[in-house]
Amino acid sequence: LSIATLSNMKMSQLCEASGVSVPSIKFYLREGLLPAGERTSATQAEYGPEHVERLRLIRALIDIGGLSVATAQRVLEAIDSPDLPLSYVFGVAQYAISDTSLYADVPEGSAGTTQVNDLIESTGWLVSDENPGRRGAARVLDTYADLGQSHIGEHLPAYAEAAELIARADLAAVAHHADVADMAETLVVGTVLGDALNASLRRMAQEHVSYQVFPAPRGAEPSGSER
Repeated sequence: LSIATLSNMKMSQLCEASGVSVPSIKFYLREGLLPAGERTSATQAEYGPEHVERLRLIRALIDIGGLSVATAQRVLEAIDSPDLPLSYVFGVAQYAISDTSLYADVPEGSAGTTQVNDLIESTGWLVSDENPGRRGAARVLDTYADLGQSHIGEHLPAYAEAAELIARADLAAVAHHADVADMAETLVVGTVLGDALNASLRRMAQEHVSYQVFPAPRGAEPSGSER
């Protein structure tokens, strides 16, 4: 059965349809991540397809996106606020996946910070001072230098070009929708899960390109289990 055909479900049926355990469903209800069902008695409620979709979104943010419950709640609140501009929702999603030491403040005037500022100026990107990517990129570049690998930073323009292509694909996916609520959800999902997708695609591309740049002797290619 499709999600659209699921209606008037008891919690046990919602559990079966969504693949989320009853204790987890109750927890999400208490925390406000999942809207309450329609009460049929003092102790019973019924749920519909929108609850199945919401549970799948919650699990995607937490299990695949790696968000904490509290962070997922902030992201979902942004999705549920149709009056918020998409730029604000985008910011909430960005900060949600940038709550790590990588994006903490870096020393002002560090070499990495200078490289990032120069990159933004040369590309003409419109990037706010508060964007966590500024600090994250600067920290990575400073770490390259600390490890004696500063030459990697020389390829920053190429990385930036690839990042802009990805960003354009992200926003094209958002523009696919006409409804603001759907656009907000796509924006959040694409931002939170997009990092995982990009990292996975990069791993495949690295293997592909490595065979072109450093070709192995004929017959010496390792099997999948040996790589």
